[in-house]
Amino acid sequence: MKRKGDTQENGAKQIQLEEDKVKSLFNEKLWTKEYREELKNQIDTSAPYHWGNIHQLVSDDLLRSVRKEIETEIHFTKKETDIYKVNQSGDLANLSGLDWNDLSRLPNMYKLREILYSDVYRDFIGYVTGAGKLSGSKMDMSVNTYTKGCHLLTHDDVIGSRRISFILYLPDPDRKWKPQYGGGLRLFSSILPNIPETDPCAKFVPQFNEIAFFKVLPGFSFHDVEEVKVDKHRLSIQGWYHFPQEGEPGYTPGQEEAWVKNNTSTLSQLETNVLQDFEYPKQERDILPHHQVKHFEKILFAADGKKVDEDEVKSVVQDTDFLSEEEYNYLSKFISSEHLSKEGMKKLQTFFLANSTLQIKDFLNEEYSEMLKEMIKAEELEKECPYLAKDVESPWATAMPAHKWRYMYIDGKNPRKLLKASDIMEALNNEELPNFELLRETLQGTEGVEAELKLIDLAIFYKSTMFKKYLTLLTTLCPLSEQILIRRFRPGNDFTLATQCRLNEFLQDVEGVLDSILVGNLSLTPTDGWESGEVGGYELYMIDDENAETEERLHKDVEDASVYRTDDNGDSVLVNSPPTWNTFNLVLRDQSVLEFVKYVSWAAKGSRWDIKMEWDVKYISEDKE
Repeated sequence: MKRKGDTQENGAKQIQLEEDKVKSLFNEKLWTKEYREELKNQIDTSAPYHWGNIHQLVSDDLLRSVRKEIETEIHFTKKETDIYKVNQSGDLANLSGLDWNDLSRLPNMYKLREILYSDVYRDFIGYVTGAGKLSGSKMDMSVNTYTKGCHLLTHDDVIGSRRISFILYLPDPDRKWKPQYGGGLRLFSSILPNIPETDPCAKFVPQFNEIAFFKVLPGFSFHDVEEVKVDKHRLSIQGWYHFPQEGEPGYTPGQEEAWVKNNTSTLSQLETNVLQDFEYPKQERDILPHHQVKHFEKILFAADGKKVDEDEVKSVVQDTDFLSEEEYNYLSKFISSEHLSKEGMKKLQTFFLANSTLQIKDFLNEEYSEMLKEMIKAEELEKECPYLAKDVESPWATAMPAHKWRYMYIDGKNPRKLLKASDIMEALNNEELPNFELLRETLQGTEGVEAELKLIDLAIFYKSTMFKKYLTLLTTLCPLSEQILIRRFRPGNDFTLATQCRLNEFLQDVEGVLDSILVGNLSLTPTDGWESGEVGGYELYMIDDENAETEERLHKDVEDASVYRTDDNGDSVLVNSPPTWNTFNLVLRDQSVLEFVKYVSWAAKGSRWDIKMEWDVKYISEDKE
């Protein structure tokens, strides 16, 4: 009969044997004190935040076997949202959700998962990163392959109880993955907490059996996955280590709850006003002068001062004298005559009233359109496009922060390079109003800005009282404020993430004001090849499911979880507009509608150009529905 002491001794020997077996599947250098201290020191002194990498992490034979299992047993499906495009495994995407009683298909994958979450390896990672004890029961892994065009935009990985993020790379083991292939892990410094720099400051090029990892630091651990530019597979296993759970070594009651409460995800940040002061361009619509608003009100009132119904409004549009000769002549300098006729305007208005959206093709007249098209083409072909924020010159500026959007824009203000915290604070203390007329005067005589001057002329036109009168006729809505932006989205660089619209708080007490904004977009992209959506650049409006729990809306299956999951059936998509030449879109958008411009791929033939307009509006008619 065995004594109690024998049982404990045998148990200890068994644990030691298991630990030795686990260690044997890793690179033996991990278990030396010299390497451990060297790696810890590298991570402690790394920039822009605590991160590191290990070459030849595990047994080469084991990882080759894992790769073979993935290739033969796992089916990948392309998934795409505003923040990523990736090939994602189906039922095996979340490894922690597998039934591990059936190991016949993925025995080596199971073995890899077990050693990555083993006590000895977790203690190693916790020590070198300074994260301390990590959970062995809360496992979080996924399998992804990035092919040509796949990407993942800037985010900080802050979700729930995550402490350490890691990516184990499995591209072709017999071929070197070259920097020019793309697919690199790029790291971003932070100008201020939650404000990443526009351009990455470090890049890790993936190779087979290499792991990159970093400590999840709310507001600082910003990174992305560069777009893959070649027809090759960048296979990887992504995972996270979490706070110790109850009953595990290192568990502290309330620690995880406090962490989750105090550190919100990237999506949550973008959907609040926390970052509003540090966003450029500002999402601010300037309130129109009182006399302008009164002018638009009169358009929607009958001559005796009574409010008009829908039929009466339409009859006003049919009145050929409603646009004076002066107004018609001014508008026709820019707008095609077919859209200024009473028949054309009635048709457009009827469609907008029925659908709250409107698409007008060939909006600019042919003469102006062709002249502008040639200028933008020349801009693309003859001038080198700046890709770094520090290289963007007046009159352009760079949109920031990079975990919300990145593109070049002209907003009528004096552009500034906001590369340091002091630059941002100075800009906050010296706000100015947009003045496209003054900007045009400043640029007159400057060489190489012909296209910019023509675009500024269009912005001035859109701000004119006559154009807003035309807008009032088409929509039967009275504009109360406005913002005009000229934008350029560069291939392989630019995007906007999906967010809700913001209402103007200074107009909420105005009688008849809507809890919606009117959005206009004149698409001025001269190149083709955008229709399929494969190169991005499309502007998409979709319903935001307010009833979904936050965690359900966060993407959990790929390398970040920072935005909603798209509706696989497409039922939530309201408008999807690919870049075109000379198409004007109008959308009446409320706070339940998300909008974004999809990341523009390197494969695009040129930049995506547009003029974006927003107006707060109110109804004049009795019926506000």
